[in-house]
Amino acid sequence: MVPDPSAEFRALVESYSDPYLGQTLGAARAVDLAELKGDRAHVRVALGFPVGGYEAEFTRDLTAHVAAGGGPRELDVELTAKITAHAVQRQLSPLAGVRNVVAVASGKGGVGKSTVAANLALAWARQGARVGLLDADIYGPSQPIMLGLTGQRPASPDGKRIKPLAAHGLVAMSIGFLIDPEQPMVWRGPMVTQALTQLLGDTEWGDLDYLVIDMPPGTGDISISLSQFLPRAQVLIVTTPQLAAQRVARRAALMAKQVDQEVIGIVENMSWFTADDGTRYELFGSGGGQMLAEEVGVDLMARIPLLPAMGRGADEGEPVAVVAPGSEAAEAFDGLADAVVEKRPRIRTNPALTIQ
Repeated sequence: MVPDPSAEFRALVESYSDPYLGQTLGAARAVDLAELKGDRAHVRVALGFPVGGYEAEFTRDLTAHVAAGGGPRELDVELTAKITAHAVQRQLSPLAGVRNVVAVASGKGGVGKSTVAANLALAWARQGARVGLLDADIYGPSQPIMLGLTGQRPASPDGKRIKPLAAHGLVAMSIGFLIDPEQPMVWRGPMVTQALTQLLGDTEWGDLDYLVIDMPPGTGDISISLSQFLPRAQVLIVTTPQLAAQRVARRAALMAKQVDQEVIGIVENMSWFTADDGTRYELFGSGGGQMLAEEVGVDLMARIPLLPAMGRGADEGEPVAVVAPGSEAAEAFDGLADAVVEKRPRIRTNPALTIQ
């Protein structure tokens, strides 16, 4: 039988093992097209994560793999993203059009949870994903300021559905868009739950690859209610290196496990400050994030440094991922986005971890 060059070429392409997928293109069923036309070789690949900024590296490595296997030395590569949804827990229904939900939580305020949520969302948006950000902190919404949307109001053309506001390549919704900024939220639990239900369910999120939830601190009514509304939610826990913060953050992780949500990793914020002379200072100690990760049985997915631009940007509506994309903080957020989406970390169970 005469060998089929096209079939051999496709098999060669499918045998390439992508470092972020952790498997071959064939095993991932990622090759939409692999064809030979004379001296031209065209490949179209769809990966399950944002591919912005990755095409040049992918094309280089795939071309080298194909050439080493005796195939063409030049490829026309078309790289796209095809992001799938995570499995739904129990018998709950997902949000229409929203493929993945990542809740960013903490056990206490002041650890930079909102900063992490905003910059994680922006990192995905910069990589080409369609991203939404929900500010679920009803009592203390901060995303309107952080995204530069203070004073703006969302539209509701039909009086029922709300159109989220757009900023820096993503869409966002917050109770802070709907109330006077000086108005205190003197609401009991049921009122807060109802407001959150409306923010989540009445917003026209559209077609989103990722919806990031900026959770309120602690383990109160809002956190429990969100576990019922968001059956696909995966949870990132934010802490600082301090032992006291780590201990409180542990409670948020335990609560997520108790309501059957998936804690996928720990983020240690304010890990260090780098002075002008290059000296690194660990102002709040070290090791808290790693210790928490080991206790919960997940990965420490990122350590985020302190940077003056982060504080200024939060006050001026220009997050560090936007104003300082090459900074060590922005690179840490890019790494966090990669760790959550591209590397697909395996969740390790820890039977010794119990609710106390």
